[in-house]
Order: sequence, then structure tokens, then C-alpha cells
Amino acid sequence: MTTKPLIGITGKRRKGEDLRGSLRVMSALSFDVFWVDYAEGILAAGGIPVFLPLGIEPKEIINHLDGILMSGGADISPELYGADPEPGLGAVEPIRDQFELDLLDVAYEREMPIAGICRGLQILNVSAGGSLFQDIPPHAVRDKPPTARVHEVTIEKGSTLEGLYGSKAQVNSLHHQSIDRVGKEFLVTARSADAGVEGIEHESLPIIAVQWHPEMLDTRDSDPLFKWLVDKAISS
Repeated sequence: MTTKPLIGITGKRRKGEDLRGSLRVMSALSFDVFWVDYAEGILAAGGIPVFLPLGIEPKEIINHLDGILMSGGADISPELYGADPEPGLGAVEPIRDQFELDLLDVAYEREMPIAGICRGLQILNVSAGGSLFQDIPPHAVRDKPPTARVHEVTIEKGSTLEGLYGSKAQVNSLHHQSIDRVGKEFLVTARSADAGVEGIEHESLPIIAVQWHPEMLDTRDSDPLFKWLVDKAISS
């Protein structure tokens, strides 16, 4: 029997006051959470999702994992790529930023398979020395359901992403930040019509990332990004 691979999923931290229905006396307590859609994508692809709380030391969990999914979420602190905050910058989560950077450090040492989605693409880029556009409102299509495919991306011939999605893909778009300067050893392999970066992959390591949200589309359970991650985790 083949053992299903364990895929670590990153999440975010919130306060009890952010949770509808929680007791008022618990408003100052913290909780870590991730959207279940990510886990469902991993489960459908044959993996077992493992939520990674922000309080755990990455080096203590990494040897128990077979792959990592860097999930979406809040803006990344611009100080991490040497920039000052701009007016369009949203809420940042320094604790999450540092946890994910530390997690990527140990994952790189193991050459572990990694997939990134939205913020996950952005933190991979920042961890490699890249920078971000802090606010690009036209890409934040939030007046339609997250399942709505609102634009097309063109994918580089011969890339890993082309092997998964073909030369073009219709995608959703919820992000308001995107890659500006590309990080070291990453290749841009998917772009939107306005040249925005929609997909990257590492030159030599099993790492890919997309700017859209495949976990929110109606094709989630057959989406090739999740299958790629699980298959790589099995074979690594």
C-alpha cells in the first residue's frame, strides 16, 4: 500500500473578535485558520493536508512533511523587499511573514516540493530577493463570485505550468498585489494580457506557483497544480 503524502498548508492568525459567534470574553484570544478549499484540493489529489500553525518551529515539523502548499492571504510587509508602505497597502501579518520565510528556508534545504497560490507566489518571490507591486486594483476582481473566470493567462511553451494547464488558461483574479522584480532563480512562465505575472517556477527545484486561485474554481478537485504537488511529494 502506498502511503499518502503529508502536505503542509500555511494559514493565517486571527483574534476571537474576528470570529462571528465567539464569546466576548474570548475576543482577545488568537486562532490560526486556513480556507478549507486548499485542503479539499490536496485530498482530491490523493494527499493528506496538514495545517501548519504559526507557533510551530518549521525545522521541527519539516521532516514529517512531504510537500508544502503556500496559501493565499494578507499583504506581505514591504520592508521585507526594501520598500516603504504605499497608500494602497492592506493589512500585513509580520508573524506570518516570518514564519513562512523560515519555513521556506528549511524546505529549500530539503529540496521539498512546494506549490504557491496568490500570496504563496508572492512570498516565494520575496524570499528569493524579489519585490512586489503593492496595489494593482484592476486585478482585484471582487464584485464577482470567486469561481468566476475573469481573464486569460498565457503560459510559456515548455514550462512546467504549460504541461499542467496548456498554453492558455481562463482564471479567476482576487489579488491586489503582484510580482514586480522577479526573485533569483525563478522564471516567469505565465502572464496576463497586461503583462502581469501569473505564474512562476524555480529553475532547478520542484517549486511552482500561480497568482490565481485554483482552489476556488469549480475544477478544484481535478486541478493539475494539486496533483503535481502530491505526485512530486510521493516521488521525492
